[in-house]
Amino acid sequence: MPYNLGIESQTLEFKEKINDGVYKTLSAFSNTEGGILYIGIDDNSKIKGLNLNTKDIESIINKIIDSLGIHPEINLITMEEKEILKISVSKSFIPISFSGKYYKRLGNTTREMNIEELKSFFNKNTNWDGLIGNYNINEIDEDTLQKFLNKAFNSGRINFKEENIFNSLTRLKLMVDGKLTNASIMLFGKNPQKYFINAVMRLGRFKDEITIIGDKLVEGNLFNQFEILQEQVKQFINVKYKIETFERKEIWDYPLTAIREVLLNSLIHRDYFKYNIQTQVKIFEDFIWFYNTGGLVEGLTLNQLKTIHPSRTRNPLIMNIFYLAGYVEEYGSGIGRIINAFKEQNLPEHEFKEEFDGFSVYFRKDSFNR
Repeated sequence: MPYNLGIESQTLEFKEKINDGVYKTLSAFSNTEGGILYIGIDDNSKIKGLNLNTKDIESIINKIIDSLGIHPEINLITMEEKEILKISVSKSFIPISFSGKYYKRLGNTTREMNIEELKSFFNKNTNWDGLIGNYNINEIDEDTLQKFLNKAFNSGRINFKEENIFNSLTRLKLMVDGKLTNASIMLFGKNPQKYFINAVMRLGRFKDEITIIGDKLVEGNLFNQFEILQEQVKQFINVKYKIETFERKEIWDYPLTAIREVLLNSLIHRDYFKYNIQTQVKIFEDFIWFYNTGGLVEGLTLNQLKTIHPSRTRNPLIMNIFYLAGYVEEYGSGIGRIINAFKEQNLPEHEFKEEFDGFSVYFRKDSFNR
């Protein structure tokens, strides 16, 4: 009987034989709206057929899984007394690449995404921290992970603390089908910069705009970075002491509570897709400039930051782990703590800016009171 399969479209394509074009098309279907690929039919919809045995089909299935990481529906069907391979692909919730490149469907064609399309696609369709990579479980630092588990357990935010690494990361949703996510490496990796060279914080002390009098590159996983950063900033700012009711009170140039909040936000909300620039903190004589590669997330404006607003993040897995550890609350309340800390210390109000394709925070010192 004749078959009317229609013409090639955004969700339908024909291939006469198996080649790299098959895997590119499956990548494109996954990254667009899904689709059906028939192998054994030429571009003119003429049925040519295939000569496949069970071993051949198993080989194709294995290559699709190994090369693309997807599990499509595959059926060997008969058309005009010839065998045709039908592969049905659903839209993926994570981007699918073939040989390190990402493809999309445009009409009835498969095209490689350019840089801007790829950035837009990633930002729209997935979170960086949820992507999986070819990481080894041995790259996880057990001490950092165990410290986190103890802290989260003691705070009552998880109900387990002594499991093997695999089970712990799985329960924390930091593994997908047995594979480590970017979040797991950034949060608990022994050396995350092996993969993400600029996922660091550059901290500088400046006498003026061009004279550097102190410099620190903070590397390691995010928990290690946070601990080092807090201590390093304290070394680059001043403190004075005030005696109150026979106790010595430390008064820093800027409230440590506010500094802590900004550092946490920089680590949690960073746009890790932007791999060519480092997060930076520049400490001058009369102000601090915090710069993060991540601008405000979609749907949030500068004006809304100072009002009651829901918590939004581009890295939900990283955010959740810091929440479980008790470092943050998932209510968008960190800005309020910064505002209150500056009011209590009678300092000028801090300033937010979207600039340099990122987000900046300015802390200013009240020199009159110094």
